[in-house]
Amino acid sequence: MMASHYSAKQEDGHITVSGPDGATLKSKKPENTAFKQQRLPAWQPILTAGTVLPTFFVIGLIFIPIGIGLYVTSNNIKEFESNVFMYYGLSNFYQNHRRYVKSRDDSQLNGDITSLTKPSKECEPYAQSENKPIAPCGAIANSMFNDTLELFYIDPNGTRIQILLTKRGIAWWTDKHVKFRNPGDNNPNLTAVFQGTIKPVNWQRPVYELDTDSENSGFINEDFIVWMRTAALPTFRKLYGVIQKKSNLTPTLPRGNYTLEVAYNYPVRSFDGRKRMILSTISWMGGKNPFLGIAYITVGSICFFLGVVLLIINHKYGSCNNTADISN
Repeated sequence: MMASHYSAKQEDGHITVSGPDGATLKSKKPENTAFKQQRLPAWQPILTAGTVLPTFFVIGLIFIPIGIGLYVTSNNIKEFESNVFMYYGLSNFYQNHRRYVKSRDDSQLNGDITSLTKPSKECEPYAQSENKPIAPCGAIANSMFNDTLELFYIDPNGTRIQILLTKRGIAWWTDKHVKFRNPGDNNPNLTAVFQGTIKPVNWQRPVYELDTDSENSGFINEDFIVWMRTAALPTFRKLYGVIQKKSNLTPTLPRGNYTLEVAYNYPVRSFDGRKRMILSTISWMGGKNPFLGIAYITVGSICFFLGVVLLIINHKYGSCNNTADISN
């Protein structure tokens, strides 16, 4: 009877085992290196008054002026300068709900013919109606804002002059030219392209009749594209149109009386919501939104206040601790 013979040899942290057949096996022990054996040098910051207090004061001194600048810039935005942007706003409308956000078919919106006739299951229960595929499908498209807003200027003689709104250029360029496309390889006859589909349940007309201009109808309609970019908060605003600046000598919206006429199509009572219209210009930081400036001022003020409090505590008790250490 022959006994098996094994020899073990350690090389660089590996144990080499040789069997009777001459095969060499290595153990799973990590290599004997500084990294794998966790012998790398480490550094741990020690928080002291000399390092913490300057940090608080520096953050406060930086954030407070930035916040004041942002807040003042936001408040200086007026409705009679440059182009004027008209927004519609909704409150208590949760576009950030997980199932709502997923209820769309991006392939269909990108012009895929297969998805046009067979919408994604993510669109349920707004994928089919009357045994026909819905275009565009999904809960987001089905709930599209469809009120009509018209603004009129009342001149001193009492005549109503309609303020013209530009509906082109209100969507992101990448959305208009990359993410959203009409099926049919830019076929101008959208009625034929969308034949065999049906409009969303809550829509008043099909998608190919959203605009008389074929370059702003169908899936590339900019009102539709703006709505499909979901909001993160339950109270939000979306761009409705742009009032173009006439000249440098006359204000875009002259001082006086205005009338807003609303074709009420979009119900909000079912979700206890509210609708509103906003007129605003934009600055280098965008539209009127004081939140960012207030946030900077708040954070800077808190840091500065904490710095003062910690400085007082260190001045009052820090010397006592040092004296006690010396006496011991």
